[in-house]
Amino acid sequence: MIKRKIVALVMCVTLIPAVALSACSGDKTDESSKIVIGIPQDLEDSLDPHEAVAAGTKEILFNIYEGLLKPDETGNLVPAVAKEYSVSDDGLTYSFILRDGVKFHNGKEVTAEDVKYSIEKSAGMNVADSLIPAFSNISEVRIIDNGQVDIVLTEPDIDFPAYIANLNASIIPKSNSKPSTDPIGTGPYMYVSRSPQENIILKKFDNYWGTPANIENVTLKVIPNADSIVMNLNGGSVDMFARLTVTQTKQLSDDFNVLEGEMNLVQAVYLNHAVRPFDNVDVCRALSYAVDVENVLEMTSDGKGFPVGSSMFPAFKKYYVDLTGKYPTDREKAKELLASAGYPDGFKFSITVPSNYQPHIEAAQVIAQQLKQIGVTADIKLVEWNTWLSDVYSGRNYEATLIGVDASSLTATAMLDRFVSDAPNNFTNYSDSAYDELYKKVYTAKTDEERVEIYKSLQENLADNAANIYIQDMAEFVALSDKYDGYVFYPMYVQDLAKIRLKDQ
Repeated sequence: MIKRKIVALVMCVTLIPAVALSACSGDKTDESSKIVIGIPQDLEDSLDPHEAVAAGTKEILFNIYEGLLKPDETGNLVPAVAKEYSVSDDGLTYSFILRDGVKFHNGKEVTAEDVKYSIEKSAGMNVADSLIPAFSNISEVRIIDNGQVDIVLTEPDIDFPAYIANLNASIIPKSNSKPSTDPIGTGPYMYVSRSPQENIILKKFDNYWGTPANIENVTLKVIPNADSIVMNLNGGSVDMFARLTVTQTKQLSDDFNVLEGEMNLVQAVYLNHAVRPFDNVDVCRALSYAVDVENVLEMTSDGKGFPVGSSMFPAFKKYYVDLTGKYPTDREKAKELLASAGYPDGFKFSITVPSNYQPHIEAAQVIAQQLKQIGVTADIKLVEWNTWLSDVYSGRNYEATLIGVDASSLTATAMLDRFVSDAPNNFTNYSDSAYDELYKKVYTAKTDEERVEIYKSLQENLADNAANIYIQDMAEFVALSDKYDGYVFYPMYVQDLAKIRLKDQ
């Protein structure tokens, strides 16, 4: 009989400094101190943390790189390469005191020059645009001495510490000329090798400044075919796989525990507003009325998951607005809107879905069936992950796509900045002047309360205009061999491999 052992974890998000992380450690090595973890795609975009885009890449690089600060499993920001920081009275200067003796994986100690170089590179001050839009607010990075670096802002920003904890703000050696293929960080694991489309090998970093990792050797095995995941787990070639479907968890042998948490992302059918008919708001609203979110959850995950009505997930309690009632399922209303928009007989479009994410494929299949009831035909186009990155995310050459969008940092802007008309990460081509003007006020708000209200208004704008067909923050199921424990869910898209341990460690 199949045994499913479910462990539910509850997470919260706060944005206050906290003490450093702690974890158990062990001395086991050799054959007993290794783990094979399945991942659905290779690290396609870049191993340079300042260039990494894909969530699947960044969740692994989290173990290799660190910033001056880093997030912990509760959502707190904790010291990392910096041991402490302070802010000037005018809110413009952040002074970071560097931790003594922090070493890169090449054995060299981190210097203030490395920090200055990394922040300036991350901010695009010397090379290209930053992946962190808020870093355009940095006017100067000053080396006070080898133990202190000051970052000067143009305008105060109370969320700045959270941006500093972003993976895209990681500290790397100034001397490393090839970070995209030779990653060198300060994290608990160091990069060993990569076999494209096969695996990535990591090794415990013995000179890590903090609590060391428990498992000596980690192999990240690329399994792009969703149909073979369970076979690899039950066959013993893989010890762990995250983000399984409910169906997959039911197929696991007794040798696995199934852990349940939240993904902290927004799964939706993301529409390309630069192509017809999604340049018509009534069409977008019609599709939203046609989709039955509760039915999607029932059909794909036994009802597990957390419906959302805009681009924010519930764990961000401070900023989240429950807009799930904005578009109750009403297919007659959907047909009326289509007719008024000039599509009385419906239309046909394609939903591009990464073939390595079974939960997104299953959701797309259910939604396609629902849309048929209003005369709309949605063809599902499966593509490899690197094709999705190049064609959909970078090239914006698509009609609609079903994916999950996560927060790259513990800030509301990480979920909402991508809908500003000229944002480099605005892959949906959403363009609304009211949204743009409202977003500008985020950075001029005088109080935190005022900023929170702006974030909520931005979510309401996206819902009013049916910017996307919003579905859910997905329930996350992780299969972990019963030889191991210590797995921890984070309020963002990361895998903390350092905490996993053999049960007898």
